[in-house]
Amino acid sequence: MSDLWPWLAVFALGLFHGVNPAMGWLFAVALGLQEHKRAAVLCALLPIALGHALSIGIIIAAVLVARVSLPYSALKYSAAAILFAFGLYRLFRSRHPNWVGMRVGFGDLTLWSFIMASAHGAGLMLIPLFLKSTDAPVVPATNPIGYLLATGLVAMLVYEKLGVGLLRHAWFNIDLFWMLALMIAGLVILFL
Repeated sequence: MSDLWPWLAVFALGLFHGVNPAMGWLFAVALGLQEHKRAAVLCALLPIALGHALSIGIIIAAVLVARVSLPYSALKYSAAAILFAFGLYRLFRSRHPNWVGMRVGFGDLTLWSFIMASAHGAGLMLIPLFLKSTDAPVVPATNPIGYLLATGLVAMLVYEKLGVGLLRHAWFNIDLFWMLALMIAGLVILFL
Protein backbone atom coordinates (compact mmCIF):
# COMPACT_ATOMS: atom_id res chain seq x y z
CA MET A 1 0.00 0.00 0.00
CA SER A 2 2.90 2.39 0.68
CA ASP A 3 3.90 2.17 -2.98
CA LEU A 4 0.37 3.03 -4.07
CA TRP A 5 -0.22 6.22 -2.05
CA PRO A 6 1.87 8.56 -4.27
CA TRP A 7 -0.05 7.40 -7.35
CA LEU A 8 -3.37 7.95 -5.57
CA ALA A 9 -2.30 11.34 -4.21
CA VAL A 10 -1.26 12.56 -7.65
CA PHE A 11 -4.50 11.22 -9.19
CA ALA A 12 -6.58 12.85 -6.42
CA LEU A 13 -4.86 16.20 -7.00
CA GLY A 14 -5.80 15.90 -10.67
CA LEU A 15 -9.42 15.24 -9.68
CA PHE A 16 -9.42 18.19 -7.30
CA HIS A 17 -8.01 20.52 -9.94
CA GLY A 18 -10.45 19.18 -12.53
CA VAL A 19 -13.56 20.24 -10.58
CA ASN A 20 -12.39 23.87 -10.47
CA PRO A 21 -14.45 25.83 -13.06
CA ALA A 22 -11.47 28.12 -13.71
CA MET A 23 -9.41 25.16 -14.91
CA GLY A 24 -11.35 24.30 -18.03
CA TRP A 25 -14.69 22.58 -17.68
CA LEU A 26 -16.58 25.87 -17.71
CA PHE A 27 -14.74 26.89 -20.89
CA ALA A 28 -15.63 23.53 -22.48
CA VAL A 29 -19.30 23.96 -21.53
CA ALA A 30 -19.33 27.51 -22.92
CA LEU A 31 -17.93 26.26 -26.23
CA GLY A 32 -20.60 23.55 -26.34
CA LEU A 33 -23.35 26.07 -25.65
CA GLN A 34 -21.94 28.47 -28.22
CA GLU A 35 -21.91 25.80 -30.94
CA HIS A 36 -25.00 23.95 -29.63
CA LYS A 37 -23.03 20.68 -29.81
CA ARG A 38 -22.02 18.09 -27.24
CA ALA A 39 -19.08 17.32 -29.55
CA ALA A 40 -17.69 20.83 -28.94
CA VAL A 41 -17.56 20.11 -25.21
CA LEU A 42 -15.81 16.80 -25.78
CA CYS A 43 -13.37 18.23 -28.36
CA ALA A 44 -12.34 20.97 -25.93
CA LEU A 45 -11.28 18.44 -23.28
CA LEU A 46 -8.14 17.15 -25.05
CA PRO A 47 -6.38 20.52 -25.48
CA ILE A 48 -7.44 21.54 -21.98
CA ALA A 49 -5.92 18.36 -20.53
CA LEU A 50 -2.81 18.73 -22.72
CA GLY A 51 -2.18 22.28 -21.47
CA HIS A 52 -2.55 21.07 -17.89
CA ALA A 53 -0.16 18.16 -18.49
CA LEU A 54 2.45 20.45 -20.08
CA SER A 55 2.28 22.83 -17.13
CA ILE A 56 2.83 20.15 -14.51
CA GLY A 57 5.41 18.39 -16.67
CA ILE A 58 7.59 21.49 -16.81
CA ILE A 59 7.49 21.95 -13.03
CA ILE A 60 8.30 18.30 -12.32
CA ALA A 61 11.10 18.31 -14.91
CA ALA A 62 12.58 21.37 -13.16
CA VAL A 63 12.38 19.58 -9.79
CA LEU A 64 14.02 16.45 -11.17
CA VAL A 65 16.83 18.50 -12.74
CA ALA A 66 17.31 20.52 -9.52
CA ARG A 67 17.55 17.30 -7.50
CA VAL A 68 20.69 16.42 -9.43
CA SER A 69 22.58 19.60 -8.57
CA LEU A 70 21.12 20.85 -5.27
CA PRO A 71 21.38 19.33 -1.82
CA TYR A 72 18.07 18.00 -0.53
CA SER A 73 17.83 20.59 2.25
CA ALA A 74 18.24 23.50 -0.19
CA LEU A 75 15.64 22.02 -2.51
CA LYS A 76 13.25 21.34 0.38
CA TYR A 77 13.42 24.87 1.81
CA SER A 78 13.23 26.46 -1.64
CA ALA A 79 10.19 24.36 -2.56
CA ALA A 80 8.50 25.16 0.77
CA ALA A 81 9.09 28.89 0.28
CA ILE A 82 7.87 28.82 -3.33
CA LEU A 83 4.69 26.90 -2.48
CA PHE A 84 3.83 29.04 0.52
CA ALA A 85 4.64 32.34 -1.23
CA PHE A 86 2.72 31.39 -4.38
CA GLY A 87 -0.32 30.33 -2.34
CA LEU A 88 -0.18 33.56 -0.34
CA TYR A 89 0.23 35.65 -3.51
CA ARG A 90 -2.75 33.93 -5.18
CA LEU A 91 -4.78 34.34 -2.00
CA PHE A 92 -4.45 38.12 -2.18
CA ARG A 93 -4.34 38.49 -5.96
CA SER A 94 -6.86 36.09 -7.40
CA ARG A 95 -7.81 37.77 -10.67
CA HIS A 96 -7.76 35.65 -13.79
CA PRO A 97 -6.39 36.78 -17.14
CA ASN A 98 -9.11 37.77 -19.57
CA TRP A 99 -7.15 38.08 -22.80
CA VAL A 100 -8.67 35.09 -24.56
CA GLY A 101 -11.96 35.18 -26.44
CA MET A 102 -14.40 32.37 -27.20
CA ARG A 103 -13.23 31.66 -30.75
CA VAL A 104 -10.35 29.36 -30.04
CA GLY A 105 -8.64 26.53 -31.83
CA PHE A 106 -6.75 23.54 -30.45
CA GLY A 107 -3.52 25.52 -29.98
CA ASP A 108 -5.26 28.50 -28.36
CA LEU A 109 -7.12 26.26 -25.93
CA THR A 110 -3.95 24.31 -25.08
CA LEU A 111 -2.08 27.57 -24.44
CA TRP A 112 -4.95 28.92 -22.33
CA SER A 113 -5.03 25.72 -20.25
CA PHE A 114 -1.24 25.77 -19.84
CA ILE A 115 -1.39 29.35 -18.56
CA MET A 116 -4.33 28.65 -16.23
CA ALA A 117 -2.72 25.51 -14.79
CA SER A 118 0.55 27.40 -14.32
CA ALA A 119 -1.21 30.42 -12.79
CA HIS A 120 -3.02 28.15 -10.33
CA GLY A 121 0.14 26.29 -9.37
CA ALA A 122 -0.99 22.85 -10.56
CA GLY A 123 2.57 21.57 -10.91
CA LEU A 124 3.71 23.25 -7.71
CA MET A 125 1.36 21.11 -5.66
CA LEU A 126 3.15 17.99 -6.90
CA ILE A 127 6.61 19.14 -5.76
CA PRO A 128 6.39 17.48 -2.31
CA LEU A 129 5.85 14.12 -3.99
CA PHE A 130 8.95 14.48 -6.17
CA LEU A 131 11.53 15.90 -3.82
CA LYS A 132 12.82 12.42 -3.02
CA SER A 133 10.78 10.12 -5.27
CA THR A 134 12.37 8.44 -8.25
CA ASP A 135 8.96 7.49 -9.60
CA ALA A 136 8.81 10.25 -12.24
CA PRO A 137 6.29 8.47 -14.53
CA VAL A 138 3.58 8.99 -11.89
CA VAL A 139 2.86 12.57 -12.99
CA PRO A 140 2.28 12.13 -16.71
CA ALA A 141 0.40 8.91 -16.07
CA THR A 142 -2.01 9.80 -13.28
CA ASN A 143 -2.47 13.52 -12.62
CA PRO A 144 -3.73 14.50 -16.09
CA ILE A 145 -5.93 11.39 -16.15
CA GLY A 146 -7.59 12.42 -12.88
CA TYR A 147 -7.83 16.00 -14.15
CA LEU A 148 -9.37 14.93 -17.49
CA LEU A 149 -11.80 12.58 -15.77
CA ALA A 150 -13.08 15.24 -13.36
CA THR A 151 -13.14 17.99 -16.00
CA GLY A 152 -14.96 15.79 -18.50
CA LEU A 153 -17.53 14.50 -16.01
CA VAL A 154 -18.32 17.94 -14.62
CA ALA A 155 -18.45 19.51 -18.11
CA MET A 156 -20.87 16.89 -19.43
CA LEU A 157 -22.99 16.98 -16.27
CA VAL A 158 -23.31 20.77 -16.46
CA TYR A 159 -23.83 20.79 -20.25
CA GLU A 160 -26.35 17.92 -20.37
CA LYS A 161 -28.24 18.16 -17.07
CA LEU A 162 -27.55 21.05 -14.74
CA GLY A 163 -26.91 24.06 -16.99
CA VAL A 164 -24.67 27.00 -16.19
CA GLY A 165 -27.51 28.74 -14.32
CA LEU A 166 -26.63 26.45 -11.45
CA LEU A 167 -23.45 28.47 -10.94
CA ARG A 168 -25.47 31.51 -9.86
CA HIS A 169 -26.87 29.58 -6.90
CA ALA A 170 -24.28 26.92 -6.11
CA TRP A 171 -20.97 28.69 -6.68
CA PHE A 172 -18.21 28.44 -4.14
CA ASN A 173 -14.65 29.54 -4.52
CA ILE A 174 -12.53 26.43 -5.10
CA ASP A 175 -9.55 28.72 -5.71
CA LEU A 176 -9.58 29.65 -2.02
CA PHE A 177 -9.20 25.99 -1.04
CA TRP A 178 -6.47 25.57 -3.65
CA MET A 179 -4.45 28.55 -2.38
CA LEU A 180 -4.70 27.29 1.19
CA ALA A 181 -3.70 23.80 0.03
CA LEU A 182 -0.60 25.25 -1.67
CA MET A 183 0.38 27.06 1.52
CA ILE A 184 -0.21 23.95 3.66
CA ALA A 185 1.86 21.85 1.21
CA GLY A 186 4.67 24.37 1.60
CA LEU A 187 4.59 23.90 5.35
CA VAL A 188 4.34 20.11 5.09
CA ILE A 189 7.52 19.98 2.98
CA LEU A 190 9.45 21.30 5.95
CA PHE A 191 8.69 18.06 7.81
CA LEU A 192 9.67 15.67 5.01
